[in-house]
Amino acid sequence: MSPRHFTRVFTYEVGEAPGAYVERVRTEAARRQLEETDDTVVTIAARCGFGTSETMRRNFIRRVGVSPDQYRKTFA
Repeated sequence: MSPRHFTRVFTYEVGEAPGAYVERVRTEAARRQLEETDDTVVTIAARCGFGTSETMRRNFIRRVGVSPDQYRKTFA
């Protein structure tokens, strides 16, 4: 299966592109960990597959609307 065909089939079946799906799942995992653990943002970023805590922060702000630290203060 070619990468392009995979992307088409995945998007049809799941309802979002593979990259967006991975980003959403990583963000959801980070949200849970921010709520349920006292681990640092750096540790959570690494555990969730973000390359750096800065990448996680940018992704988090784009998807959730607040930084990971602000989210933790509000919901933990």
